Amino acid sequence: MAEKFSQQRDLFESERSFRLLVEGVADYALYMLDPNGTITSWNIGGERIKGYSPEEILGQHFSRFYTETDRANGKPARALGIAREKGRYEEEGWRVRKDGTFFWASVVIDPIYEDGRLIGFAKITRDITERRNAQLKLEAMQKQLAESQKFDALGQLTGGVAHDFNNLLMIIGGSLHILKRSAADDSKLERAISAIDTATKRGAALTNQLLTFARRQSVNPQAIDFAERVAAIREVLDAGVGSSVRLAFDIGSDTWPIKADVSELETALLNLVINARDAMPDGGAVTIGARNVVLNEAPLVGDFVAIDVRDTGLGIPSDVLDKIFEPFFTTKPIGKGTGLGLSQVHGFAHQAGGTVKVASELGKGTTFTIVLPRGTDVPSRETPGAAFRGSGTVLLVEDNPDVALVSIGLLEQLGYQVRRVADAEAALREIESDGVDFVFSDIVMPGKMDGLSLAHHLRRIRPGLPILLATGYSEVAADVRGDFPILRKPYEIHELSEAIAKLPR
Repeated sequence: MAEKFSQQRDLFESERSFRLLVEGVADYALYMLDPNGTITSWNIGGERIKGYSPEEILGQHFSRFYTETDRANGKPARALGIAREKGRYEEEGWRVRKDGTFFWASVVIDPIYEDGRLIGFAKITRDITERRNAQLKLEAMQKQLAESQKFDALGQLTGGVAHDFNNLLMIIGGSLHILKRSAADDSKLERAISAIDTATKRGAALTNQLLTFARRQSVNPQAIDFAERVAAIREVLDAGVGSSVRLAFDIGSDTWPIKADVSELETALLNLVINARDAMPDGGAVTIGARNVVLNEAPLVGDFVAIDVRDTGLGIPSDVLDKIFEPFFTTKPIGKGTGLGLSQVHGFAHQAGGTVKVASELGKGTTFTIVLPRGTDVPSRETPGAAFRGSGTVLLVEDNPDVALVSIGLLEQLGYQVRRVADAEAALREIESDGVDFVFSDIVMPGKMDGLSLAHHLRRIRPGLPILLATGYSEVAADVRGDFPILRKPYEIHELSEAIAKLPR
């Protein structure tokens, strides 16, 4: 008899300890349901997570924790059915607190049997909202990193192609200039040369778009009054949208200046306007707007100007949105687009220290937003200097013999004597013999010293020697800005003349 009493006491103590354990757990909602889903027990974790006291929730059906949609779809009953049939039910999903707020829950339901008969269910619920948010943030960061790595890889590819292509264009364009001088009396030859010239300019424009996407373009950022710049290219924008599309503007008078490369900004606006026009085959409206924004989330922190190009067109399908900035991706018919317009916009915005975003809804239109840093002190407009014939000796540093041949021809037409070397080391030896009035060097060259390193070295040993650099592509070109003038390949004779005229003497 004493032994039986001792066993009952031990059982009572064991049950009491277990009950205290369950009731004292605060991080988990641990409670029991009867076979129909009615709540028969409740712990402090349930009260903390879901907001109900035992008096409020005991005797109520557990489906009240589900969203209205889940209740309408029969999810609570289905969960109990799966637990009964498979021995356990597990899921993550939205649940509702007493105050109506939602939380992301991890749920486990186990059936409880006694003598082979179902007497209810044990239910465990955890609030994992913070963990889910952290996971979503991590996934978003991983996706952003993957996108960044993809665009970097594409940038390296397109930048390398553009580099070689620019040298080819330099040879073609320069040779054409020489041919033009001897074709004045031959109309057929003149027309053929004109056609080649037009194609060369088109190739140069496409290469420029590739370089901008790759963010390896040599740019000249300056403070720009956006309203004035739009007014200056209004006719070009009107021509871009065509007669069936109305062009409107929403640029506030208090809009800050922006800091960007003028030509790249104009190209980006024109690309977006043309893109909007193509999205409205039956006509519509394009609105160009600008507004001041202050951003506080890295990497964009500070004062910016958001430029919106909004259309009323067809919209962009969601499965296409992630690809629109990739070079050569286009949904337009063959012959109607190169797939480089939006890649230029992407490269321009990021190289300028900003970003580009897109929002679109099928049937209601698309808005592209270019975010650019705020500029200071808008400079006064300068009248470009007239081309001139020079004199003296130029040291040309160019490793590509065909490009060098063209450059020599252009320089000689401008009245200069040319001494050409193929690398920086040879240039330094040539400088020792004196007689050089200025140096004209490519940036990307083989050897231990590239054109930029050569320029810095020459500035130390010959501080008064004028230096002009040229490049069709260079990752170091951004470091040159403000130190040495850069002439972008492919260049024409008047551009070369103007660049030389601006050299300090």
